[in-house]
Amino acid sequence: MSVACHTSCPSGSTHAPRSSMTRPGSFRRARADMIAASANPHSPDTILFATLLSAHNETHLLGLSCKQTAWLYERHFGGLAAPAASVLICSEEHAAFIQSLSDFLLSHVAVSADITNAQCLATIIAHACLRTDHLWRDLGLGGRDDVTAMLDRYFPALVKRNTDGTRWKKFLARELAWSTGLTPRPAPGCPGCEDFDFCFGARS
Repeated sequence: MSVACHTSCPSGSTHAPRSSMTRPGSFRRARADMIAASANPHSPDTILFATLLSAHNETHLLGLSCKQTAWLYERHFGGLAAPAASVLICSEEHAAFIQSLSDFLLSHVAVSADITNAQCLATIIAHACLRTDHLWRDLGLGGRDDVTAMLDRYFPALVKRNTDGTRWKKFLARELAWSTGLTPRPAPGCPGCEDFDFCFGARS
């Protein structure tokens, strides 16, 4: 799905975008409002996208285009107007990583998954891998188990391949590299993570 809106970084900037998480109270209220506006408030997809879309104050961190954002709100939260959306890509390297990881995820999409939901989710996950925290935090989820459940719903074949419990951001970057015959390297956001040495140091 093509990007409909674009915001450029300042000239020369190549740093991974920092997370701008919604304050906990605001996050809970926004998430609750979105779920309340849904015709299917108990749907796993409704709950998942309400969580993901409420997680950040800055919509560009999700990576969704205007078209994708409008579709998600119309599909899952029909009683709410979609916010303005923009896409912030700071370097050609990041843009290539996002496209490659999104395509890789979609090549493993579950047959039962809604393809447009899956495309939006792949975009959000790929952009989260640019940031420096654990994937579950960058997505606004409650922990690793929530990431596993999300991936198992949409990309179950990948979950089955993570037999050694590798952290998800590292795992996705590793599997992407192997799929193209390249040597695995950290996701763009990994070097800024507090646990980088744990994942990629002598013990990795």
